[in-house]
Amino acid sequence: MIDLYAFATPNSVKVPVMLEEVGAAYRLIKVNIRAGEQKTPEFLALNPNGKVPVIVDPQGPHGAPVTITESAAILIYLGEKFGRLIPADPVGRIRMFEWMFFHASGLGPAFGQSGYFQKLAPTPAPLAIERFSTEARRTLAVLDRRLRDAEYLAGEYSVADIVNFGWIWRREFAGVDFSETPNVARWYASLEQRPAVSRAIAKLSA
Repeated sequence: MIDLYAFATPNSVKVPVMLEEVGAAYRLIKVNIRAGEQKTPEFLALNPNGKVPVIVDPQGPHGAPVTITESAAILIYLGEKFGRLIPADPVGRIRMFEWMFFHASGLGPAFGQSGYFQKLAPTPAPLAIERFSTEARRTLAVLDRRLRDAEYLAGEYSVADIVNFGWIWRREFAGVDFSETPNVARWYASLEQRPAVSRAIAKLSA
């Protein structure tokens, strides 16, 4: 059974979604980041970066236990382990990685910084708010243009969709909505209705 260390965060939610989609047995161990549990020596031994999510798979490569950090790396590992949600077609596989990297370098950081400066920064920072809220809206529009031409980001439902789902699930934190991105709204609704996604959110939010 895989151990999943997570909290109800945009990056954490991707992993139980993936685990539910592939039908893997897992144990959810909640790490309360609001209480600083990600900074304990026990957790830092799993991830020196002090962030969730983390998985520990007792049956890793060659049958040896493996600990994996970083949500995108975890999803690729699980996709390869279970043979699911990674396109077999080479072009589809490249599209999957394109939209994963787009999230990692663009949408995710923009949403995170937009939310931080609007809601958590100790002093007002109007220029930072404008910069990152504009970038959050811009990257969401890029996603919308892709989804105008495709049902899913890689052409078929894949890890790329799960990766991008996380921050859009927490879009209110970044101060964005779907008012100008109808294709993202359609795509998000289709993911939200998937049984695996519903189960993952319920478990993480309980």
